[in-house]
Amino acid sequence: QVQLVESGGGLVQAGGSLRLSCAASGSIFIINAMGWYRQAPGKERELVAALTSGGNTNYADSVKGRFTISRDNAKNTVYLQMNSLRPEDTAVYYCNADLRPRGHVYSYDYWGQGTQVTVSS
Repeated sequence: QVQLVESGGGLVQAGGSLRLSCAASGSIFIINAMGWYRQAPGKERELVAALTSGGNTNYADSVKGRFTISRDNAKNTVYLQMNSLRPEDTAVYYCNADLRPRGHVYSYDYWGQGTQVTVSS
């Protein structure tokens, strides 16, 4: 079984910082990409940032210059450093991994349980 476990959410004032972590565990053959999505109340889930195994990154326009995604391959862990947080960043943040489990031919999408980030004005 593969699991994604997130940590690091919480309440912060506008202009503050938070760091999210997501560790993938279980019977994993290879991780192709990991990333973060978020979903605010009444809105659709949206991509925040993604990082491929080759080191390519993709950021939502709204977070460019403020958020940084990074990864520790040895720990199968992805991080999201969030600086200069704004009230509009308030959402549940979900970790996502595109990975191939051991013994499988194909890769699949896996999701974490979500962690709440609340930015007060």
